Amino acid sequence: MAEPSIPEEMLGDYARILGEVALTGRRLTRNELEERRALGRAAADAGHQLRALVTMHLAQTREAWPRAAAGNAPAVTDPLLAAVEQAVDAFAEGFERAQRLTVRREEAARREFIDDLLYGRSDLVRLAERATRFGLRLSRAHAVAVASGPEAYTETDAVPRSVEAALLTRFSGRKILLTTKDGRIVCIAPGSQPDVLRYFAKQAHAATDGGQVAVGRPHKGPGGVVHSYDEALEALDLADRMGMEDPLLYASDLMVYPVLTRDRQAMADLVRSELGPLQKARGGAEPLLNTLAVYFDAGCVAAETARRLALSVRALTYRLERIHQLTGSDPSDPMHRYTLQTAVIGARLLDWPAKEL
Repeated sequence: MAEPSIPEEMLGDYARILGEVALTGRRLTRNELEERRALGRAAADAGHQLRALVTMHLAQTREAWPRAAAGNAPAVTDPLLAAVEQAVDAFAEGFERAQRLTVRREEAARREFIDDLLYGRSDLVRLAERATRFGLRLSRAHAVAVASGPEAYTETDAVPRSVEAALLTRFSGRKILLTTKDGRIVCIAPGSQPDVLRYFAKQAHAATDGGQVAVGRPHKGPGGVVHSYDEALEALDLADRMGMEDPLLYASDLMVYPVLTRDRQAMADLVRSELGPLQKARGGAEPLLNTLAVYFDAGCVAAETARRLALSVRALTYRLERIHQLTGSDPSDPMHRYTLQTAVIGARLLDWPAKEL
């Protein structure tokens, strides 16, 4: 599409100023400089390109120069060049100020939209209308991925910018929104395009030096983004409490954990009754609780568990027997194993024994 033509009014009294400078050698007045800045702001607001505006100034300079300097070229060259420099500089200053103000307004509007989108604080119909401005169609299902790294990030930091650049290079035609929220990097993409979030996870994991990424399930409608975002945050929190070190977590794979803690009181009762006796052990419950957690993670294979704990198989066998003695439940017995494993998961979810139940 061709650029819109620039009206002559955008130059203001530029030709007159050049004529007077050629005759008197004066510099531009304060009012003239302010007028140039105002014209620059108006040109930016009208959507014109600075390069085209500078070219237009130079063209009029060339056109006016012979008449302004006729018969006295050597004497007026320096004042004229100084006037051109002053005029164009003031014009560009006004143009850039207007652009910076527009950028700040756009950033504020974008941040407000993101806050409303991720917190669900705005009218959903109005939110859906605003979303089209940022490339999202909230009538369709969207999924949210959240990356957490060793430090807090903002949109202007190098890490989010590098991740965004990689996404735009790979998926330039896709409707993707990348931002930061509460120090984490957030990516919102259509639910029908899981490859986008997988690629985001790969880039974010690398850019954050091994950070963890969680992906919520796709949900439809303006409220669906909030739902998916909350699921991703819950997955990251769950991974922290359960000691999960997987670089990529899917909320859909972790649904059993919220189910287990839906009745918090019942889970607390199970932990107390099954694992409470471990507190009588020398060193408290934590070493034996950790032994159980690793044992279950290793598929109840003694040799692998001992390797992960840096113990001999004999020392591990002693710990398992001690657990049996204290709790009355045998970790190697399939009849007892499920109850014990559920109690261990509950202990991690409830942060026991660090917190009283």
